[in-house]
Amino acid sequence: MDNQLKRGLTEACILKLLTYGDSYGYQLVKDLEEVMAVSESTLYPVLRRLEADSALTVYTMEHNGRLRKYYAVTDIGRSRIGDFLREWEEVMKVYEFIRRESK
Repeated sequence: MDNQLKRGLTEACILKLLTYGDSYGYQLVKDLEEVMAVSESTLYPVLRRLEADSALTVYTMEHNGRLRKYYAVTDIGRSRIGDFLREWEEVMKVYEFIRRESK
C-alpha cells in the first residue's frame, strides 16, 4: 500500500477509534489490528502529528504505579473524519470507474 495512503488511513482510523473514548498507544495498536497492521513505531509519530495539528489532545494518568499517556479526539479531529469521508467518496467514484467493464 502506498505510504501516503496508509498514513491518511491510519490517521482517520485513530481519530475514529478515539470517538469511542480516550485511549493509549498500546490499546490503539490492538484496536487497529481489526482493520490494519500498525506497529507502535508507526503509531506514535502519527499521534504526535495529530496532536501538533490539534486533532487530538494528550493527558497522563497513573495506571499500576506508572504514568500512561491517553489521547482524546478534539472537534478538529472530528472534523477531519468528516473531511476524510467526503474525500473518500471521490476516491470511490474513481475506483468504480476503474473497475467498470469496458463498453
